[in-house]
Amino acid sequence: MKGIDWKRITQPSTPFQQYASRRSVVYGTKGMVACSQPLAAQAGLEILRQGGNAADAAVAVAAALNVTEPSSCGLGGDGFCLFYDAKTKKVKGLNGSGRSPGKLDIDYVRQRGITGPRIPWQDLNSVTVPGCAALWVDTVEAFGTLTVTDVLEPAIQLAEGGVPVSELNSFYWQQSEEVMRNASPDGNEMLLNGRAPLPGELMTFPTLARSFREISIKGKDGFYKGRIAEEIVKVVKSKGGVMELEDLARHKTDFVEPITYTYKDEITVYECPPNGQGITALIALGILEQLESQGLVRPLDEMTHNSAEYLHALIEALRIAFADSTWYVSDPDKGYLPTQELLEKEYLSQRAKLFDPTKATPFDRGNPVNSSDTVYFTVTDKWGNACSFVQSNSTAGFGTGAVPHGCGFTLQSRGSSFVLEKGHPNSLEGGKRPYHTIIPALVTRHDDLFMSYGVMGNYMQPQGHIQVLLNILRGLNVQAALDAPRFCIDAEAIPYEGSTTSKVFIEEGISPDVVDELSGMGHQIEYLIGISRSRFGRGQIIQKRLDPKGGLIWVAGSDPRADGHAVPQI
Repeated sequence: MKGIDWKRITQPSTPFQQYASRRSVVYGTKGMVACSQPLAAQAGLEILRQGGNAADAAVAVAAALNVTEPSSCGLGGDGFCLFYDAKTKKVKGLNGSGRSPGKLDIDYVRQRGITGPRIPWQDLNSVTVPGCAALWVDTVEAFGTLTVTDVLEPAIQLAEGGVPVSELNSFYWQQSEEVMRNASPDGNEMLLNGRAPLPGELMTFPTLARSFREISIKGKDGFYKGRIAEEIVKVVKSKGGVMELEDLARHKTDFVEPITYTYKDEITVYECPPNGQGITALIALGILEQLESQGLVRPLDEMTHNSAEYLHALIEALRIAFADSTWYVSDPDKGYLPTQELLEKEYLSQRAKLFDPTKATPFDRGNPVNSSDTVYFTVTDKWGNACSFVQSNSTAGFGTGAVPHGCGFTLQSRGSSFVLEKGHPNSLEGGKRPYHTIIPALVTRHDDLFMSYGVMGNYMQPQGHIQVLLNILRGLNVQAALDAPRFCIDAEAIPYEGSTTSKVFIEEGISPDVVDELSGMGHQIEYLIGISRSRFGRGQIIQKRLDPKGGLIWVAGSDPRADGHAVPQI
């Protein structure tokens, strides 16, 4: 099989700044932060300057994003983390997703009059135990060098002093204004004089700062026991929920072994295992490799970038991958998941044979056993470590919109990802984690770090992982790889039954002729421009490079679809 031209992907691509963002690659020799909000990036840099490592700085960014971008993430949500340890050259994972209340089951939900396939996100029975607080503490304690108190201080200062609201953040805030007014009695904690803040208006978060300080002083107990836990339970129960204090007290972060796929014997992509959907990206990558090896497509890097031929191969590989992952991905503690079987070469080879190079094809899940509203960011440090981190409130940016009294954050709606069908792998049960869409990624080359990256946005995330990675491998620099227009298989075309339809969103910048050609192949295309482009996610990349003398250089890019940037430590 043809190898990767590594000379091509370690030099800036030409022509210079070939896509519309006009951003340049950012270089640095010490630490680097790439995230969706400039003030949050500064929080990470402050911790790096204090001597913290990539894990410490990542948690500082995570907390600061609660203040600068609460329309996407917060203490009421979940997160996942991958950490590359430069000393051992090992990648370690943390699953910071929460579980459903122990008393919640399908029968109870049906008794409440819910007849659909999922819990509506506005219903507070969609609230699972928030995992972010424990994830932050465990990340610092497992991988960091500072204390949780040190790491949370920049976010506390931002919350108390206030931040001017960005244009994009204000737009999403306004969309959720009515939701927060109606979801709980304390929605005004997240509003400015009873309304969503406008661009440039200063927002302070005194109650959020108080919550941060309780975690800073008491660690995980500051969130999962005592005042905050009591207020979470109180607001959930006030709307017919069944969450108990014991549900929060039992919560724990899971230390997980990342799942991997080695592409063309040269790079290895790392994802968190289920209940996350990172396996979707690995399955798709394996199918694309099989398409080439079986001669079903020309080598991808010989195809014209974002041509109909190229996009058709990627779209179909991802549709096959989603047909499997949306059925099988669930909580591994509640039943057997064929994770390794789904990534076996023999199985991927069989799935690749479903591909038709001339048209879109219906795909159903296979049998591998023979018997928008998230933030992604990444941080690296002068020692060569990397932390790939993602956190989210789930649906509608602010999740359910419900605010526990005096806490300064909204509660996620992640339980709406459960399937209300007994016997389905992802069926609702008490104490279970749902199918999770948020996924960080890391890539190594022969065990050495190649890049830390991710693309946020619901079902867009594995799609973004594939498109951006392949952009890098075909020679685009890290910024151009993020700038390039993308496609997104419609989330409504990814049902839980283990099948996929052919509706695909195409981003402005892809040729109308390509759109027409894809339509002729049977893809149901919708062309998106302007603010609608948020559907295609927001990514960040930090790539490792060595200068001719062996010195460390970080090469970073930040998605123009967000407000943030990549910034180096001086």
